[in-house]
Amino acid sequence: MPTAAPPATGTRTLAHPPREEIRLEGVLHALSDPMRLTVVRELAAARSAELSCSHFDLPVTKSTTTHHFRVLRESGVIRQVYRGTTKLNGLRRDDLDALFPGLLDSVLAAARRQQERLAA
Repeated sequence: MPTAAPPATGTRTLAHPPREEIRLEGVLHALSDPMRLTVVRELAAARSAELSCSHFDLPVTKSTTTHHFRVLRESGVIRQVYRGTTKLNGLRRDDLDALFPGLLDSVLAAARRQQERLAA
């Protein structure tokens, strides 16, 4: 029986917490920042399951953007994978909904209402 080929040299993988290690306080912390909440809102509204980092036009430096993505990934809110040289981001909605039913939808709805209120 043939064995699976080893991973290609130079393959980059990023650490993500398994579902059972995602904690509410970490998720709430990640969602408490306006820039990170913007990323999550865009991912939730995207037609594609994954968006590249370059898709997001945040009004902060590249290093700060990288920090925000790391906080979201390490808290279990998003999953990041490399495809070639592109880092793609996807919302871990299934994990979040299983652990904290209704939380993500409630936060997204509240953020939408706040944006509408502030725009008025």
